[in-house]
Amino acid sequence: MDFIFIEELRVQAWVGIYPREKAAPQPVELNLTFGVPDSAAENDDIAGTINYADVIERIRKELAERHFNLIETLGEFVVKLLFDEFGAPWVKIRIAKIGVKKGVRRVGVYIQRGREGIPLPATAI
Repeated sequence: MDFIFIEELRVQAWVGIYPREKAAPQPVELNLTFGVPDSAAENDDIAGTINYADVIERIRKELAERHFNLIETLGEFVVKLLFDEFGAPWVKIRIAKIGVKKGVRRVGVYIQRGREGIPLPATAI
């Protein structure tokens, strides 16, 4: 199986339970790896794969418009987006709030999900 990865995608997102987090968006960093059909490489055709530029644009748009209390919920939303709109068979995602606590670079979650009946690969970057 082939993989697409997107590393260190910085997005302004509405996420958090504290008043300061509800008053303004904050930077979050996403690292994504998701499966794509092997046929994309065989046919050298963008129509046979998931266009990472479309994924990035869609994530930026959605996270600019929605508020999530929990970063876990934000992560599950992105996973569902990749399943439902892009047809990814599985997704690994790491999302982090940046600089939310003094002396801490990032705080976040790591989520792995496969569509029902589709196992996660043993290894993926």
